[in-house]
Amino acid sequence: MRQMALVGFLQAQNCTQLASSWRHPESRNDSMSKHYYRRIAQILEEGKFDLGFFDDRLAMPDMYGADHAHTVQHGIRCVKMDPLTVLTVMGMATERLGLGATCSTTYFNPFDLARRFQTLDLMTDGRAAWNVVTSFNDGEAMNMGFDRHVEHDLRYDMADEFMEIVLGHWDAWEDGAIVQDKSTGLFAHPEKVHRLDYKGRFFKSRGPFTVPRSAQGHPVVIQAGASGRGIRFAGRWAELIFAAFPDAEAGKRTYAALKQSIADAGRDPDLVKITPRVWTVAAETKGEAEDKWALADSLPNDMDALSLLSEVLNFDLAVKGLDEPFTDDDLARMSGGHSMRDLVVRVSGKQNPTVRDFMQVTRRGRAQVPFVGGPKEVADQMEQWFVEGACDGFVITATHVPGTYEDFVRFVVPELQRRGLFRKEYTGSTLREHLGLPRPENGAWRKQAG
Repeated sequence: MRQMALVGFLQAQNCTQLASSWRHPESRNDSMSKHYYRRIAQILEEGKFDLGFFDDRLAMPDMYGADHAHTVQHGIRCVKMDPLTVLTVMGMATERLGLGATCSTTYFNPFDLARRFQTLDLMTDGRAAWNVVTSFNDGEAMNMGFDRHVEHDLRYDMADEFMEIVLGHWDAWEDGAIVQDKSTGLFAHPEKVHRLDYKGRFFKSRGPFTVPRSAQGHPVVIQAGASGRGIRFAGRWAELIFAAFPDAEAGKRTYAALKQSIADAGRDPDLVKITPRVWTVAAETKGEAEDKWALADSLPNDMDALSLLSEVLNFDLAVKGLDEPFTDDDLARMSGGHSMRDLVVRVSGKQNPTVRDFMQVTRRGRAQVPFVGGPKEVADQMEQWFVEGACDGFVITATHVPGTYEDFVRFVVPELQRRGLFRKEYTGSTLREHLGLPRPENGAWRKQAG
């Protein structure tokens, strides 16, 4: 029977993706300690999750008003630690949980990134994953030594070359290259270790790579592009796709489009998992869950929304009144979040929406698509999306930590297991085994991605 994939959506920062989560009375206050992340990892592994995954950006959300004071004052994702370092802590606290992190193709070096993730994959016995992003705002650019961010489609052109280098290096060592024969003095067969010698429009990298393949071959590749160009990129490269949509019907359309993009790239759509982000608020009864949801939904404020919208759109919303329409030129200058901008125009029915329209349509800074209820109600919603062809699993996002994950594992996971929709035990040790993905043959990406 087909079973769901489950991903825990994490942040190496002072809050979850929900900026207000640190204000929750049950949130832990030690989000900058190893104990905090060890506990999260152990909860997810207890619930047999496929993966714990860190989102990341390279700047505070300081676009609004061109100042970081509001970010720090309100705790709007103002602490951002290195997720790969945090993953090593989580890896030492677990044996089976997959471990993923975001790193940008716009600001990292491909050889360096390939080495970091392949090393993590070896140190965790084949449990690593890389979420490929292109970054999207000027704050990140300036932190990394540039004056402004790269144009949207050009970022993806750069990312295509970046992927060719990373995957090329990950294939440098053939399986069986290392023999470590002390009697003959042969450590590895030199003819089984290859130099890349890549020269492209944006990047070049010589090699040979310095980290051999892991138990799962190489890290699982994750992508979450939602624009037309992002969907084509995901179709070519992704093995696990994170998505976002407001309901099952929209999910079916997005799911079908993503699967078609994968097929168009000459790849098998069944070997790519699509998992939408949802917020779950679970309790023993529906009434208790609704009370929990009311509390969580009371914590966000307008500043959360204005700050996070400015960040993702790469546009300072402080220059507009709440009910002042954006001009055509304003909309064109929103160089980040193209899919979000287009969604607001479509849903609002306005060619020139206002700041308030953006806040209402996107619910930025607030929990979106909440599945609220007792075990049955939450599992019913998840089963509907899964069975009706809107997804292959879910990315579970937290209103507060660790309580959201504790409640999900305690109340929802047993119900999904009872219905045969989710595993009762891990049947493998690598992330690819959890996701039902084959171990990639050396050079397989060249045939699939063309």
